[in-house]
Parts: sequence; structure tokens; C-alpha cells
Amino acid sequence: MKPLIHPRLVNDPFGDPGLYVELLFEHRALLFDLGDIRALAPRQLLRVSDVFVSHTHMDHFIGFDHLLRILLGRERNVRLYGPRGFIAQVEHHLGGYTWNLVGNYTGELAFEVTEILDSTTARRARFACRSGFRRAADAELELSGGMLLAEDAIEVSCTLLDHGTPSLAFRLAETSHLNVWKDRLQALGLPTGGWLRDLKAAVRAGAPPETPITIRWHEAGVPREVRHTLGWLHDTLLREAPGQTLVYVADCAATDANAGRIVALARSADWLCIECTFLEEDRDHAARKFHLTAADAGRLAREAGVKRIIPFHFSPKYEARPEALEAELYAAFLGAAEG
Repeated sequence: MKPLIHPRLVNDPFGDPGLYVELLFEHRALLFDLGDIRALAPRQLLRVSDVFVSHTHMDHFIGFDHLLRILLGRERNVRLYGPRGFIAQVEHHLGGYTWNLVGNYTGELAFEVTEILDSTTARRARFACRSGFRRAADAELELSGGMLLAEDAIEVSCTLLDHGTPSLAFRLAETSHLNVWKDRLQALGLPTGGWLRDLKAAVRAGAPPETPITIRWHEAGVPREVRHTLGWLHDTLLREAPGQTLVYVADCAATDANAGRIVALARSADWLCIECTFLEEDRDHAARKFHLTAADAGRLAREAGVKRIIPFHFSPKYEARPEALEAELYAAFLGAAEG
């Protein structure tokens, strides 16, 4: 089965934090953190529907203006999520520019910005291009289980960590993995196409099995049409398996409270993207900076039972020996299993 979730670091592990996650078959992408994102092509940034910002230190948020530049003048609605104070910070960025000509744009760019106040409460505001990005539609929201985004195919939840300032960690979960039996599709003479995406969406939404599905296509220039029920198509064409999960943990201190929240969020995840900023030999310095060591990251990954680790946010002091960070990370990750 082809996975829905395809993650890749925006920069190398010494560069600004950022994780680009392409959602296969969805024709869209998610972005975790907004550091320097110039390595992403405009076509990739134009796929971004949601941006999840851990906190707004410069190396995690300086890319907002670049994203704005790429999207400006296009018909887009992008959702942004961040910690307490995030709405005002987005507002200040937008307020730093003059918008007297935006009424001429044919495309309406809008940002829907959500800030997480605590484990149960959030606030949301909207900034639309044609109004000069004036803040509007302020509303307070209730959070259930830290859930930020709940769709047919994916869910994104968060937990609050301490980095000397609130820092968010995120969990992206595929609700279920649906794959098409291509040989059966061909045997039935049915085409690929958007109808398969609609079929999967109907299955995930829990539509009744008797729901009619009409499939239309052209074959040698001749229009074709067949009708089947959702239940028959599901049983005949689709394979269903548990969805994949990815957890993103950026800057945070090595405290017991943070560790408990990270392990709970990352339990049995397929990927854990986690900061590995310092070596154990510099643990005191890591504590002063509110960062994890590579060994901390490995131990948390082991305790959570994750399958794969994507390490990032290496301190530049180790540029001559990145292998030391990776060795320490994987020694801690594999240590208990070998012992």
C-alpha cells in the first residue's frame, strides 16, 4: 500500500526547523514550523493548506513572510496554528506592510489563525487580503484532547511543552489507510480518477453501504457510465488498514513533565521527528537553553515505542561531527532492546 503521509525535512539537520508533509492523493501538503523555507519550490508551498508552528523564535517563524509572498494574489485559505500570543504575532507581521492596492487582486488570500491557550482552550481570528489583512472574526474555541484538525482522512492534535516559552508538539494521524486493488479495478474495466478519492471519502465519512456511486469516463472518445453501491465497491476494490502517524517535537526542555507529554503523544508512532540539539557532554548547556540532548531524544523515542526517528535541529557547534549526535541518538533508542 502507498502511504498517505510523506514527510521530509525542509533543510538539513543543521538548518532552520521545518517539516514538509505531502499528503498523497490529497493534492495538498502540511508544514510543521516556518523557519527558512526557501528550499521549497513555489509549487510545493502552493499545496500547503495548514501550517503548525511550535513557537515563534526566529528560526521557527521567519519563513512566514516568504510564504505570504508566494501566496499573495491567489485564491487561498491557509490555516495557521501556534501557541499563546500567535494571533497578535501574525497580525504584527501583516501590519508591517502597506496594502492599499490589494483591492485590485482577483484572488482572495486569507489566513485563519488559531492560538492554543491551554490544553482545553484556543482562540481564532481571520486575516483576509481584500480588507488589508485587518483582524476579524475573533472567537474562543474549546479543544477536545488537543484536537486541532479533524477531517475524513487525517487528524492533527497537539500538546503543550516548556521551552522557557510555550512550545507545541504535534501528532498527525491518518484515520485509516485505504488502498485500491488495481488488478480488480482493471478486471472490472473501471478507470482510475477522482471518483476513487470520492469513494474513499464516502467510506471514511461512514456513508450507508447502499449509497449509489456513479462512475463516468471516456473510452476511445466514447462516454461511459456505470453505477454501483458504496458497499459493493468497498468490498470489491478497497483494502483497509490502520493509518500511519507522525509526531513532530521541536524545542523543549528535558523535564519530567515534557517527557511524559512527549511519550503520550508519540506512543507507537510510525515517525517521530524530534530535535537533537546537543550531546550529553553538553547537558548543562542544553538545560540552560531549554533543549533536549540526542540521548534524551533517543530515550523518549524508545519509551514511546516509535518505529522511525527523523532527527533535526542540530547545534552548529557539531557541524564537524554530526555523526556524534546520530550515534548518541540511536544508542539511546536501541539500548534497552539490546540490553
